[in-house]
Amino acid sequence: MTAKLNLDKLDHLIIHHMMHDANVSYAELGKKFFVSAGTIHVRIKKLQDAGVVKGTRFNVDFKKLGYDVIAFIGIYLKESSLYDSVAKELQKLPQIVRLNYTTGNYSMFAEIVCRDITELKAVLHDQLQKIKGIERTETFISLEESFSRNVKVI
Repeated sequence: MTAKLNLDKLDHLIIHHMMHDANVSYAELGKKFFVSAGTIHVRIKKLQDAGVVKGTRFNVDFKKLGYDVIAFIGIYLKESSLYDSVAKELQKLPQIVRLNYTTGNYSMFAEIVCRDITELKAVLHDQLQKIKGIERTETFISLEESFSRNVKVI
């Protein structure tokens, strides 16, 4: 059984601020919230240990790195009991950046990033379709990402 987290206002302020600017220093956050940098460090460590914060990463513009195709793939499984084994195989494909187990038409929904259509075709045809347990897929190519944001936690 998971213990209930007791997050206070300071925890929520830290989360909110870090979601918008993860480069801010602990000292700067401490000044902003009228606590010591050490307090900020302890709070962030607590959030990491509790699994609330799962690390930090850059928000990268894939297109500027030469990845011109972003697509979404609806995956139909032969049987829903195959989810775990299929997810494990999909995780081996570096082009798949996000995978969700879903309700509705698809058993799974994946986001994939490729350099070009040729790479997308190769991943779909040569790798994804050969995974045991996948019945079929449906691919949607993104023409533009209008926005991406975090959920408001405060």
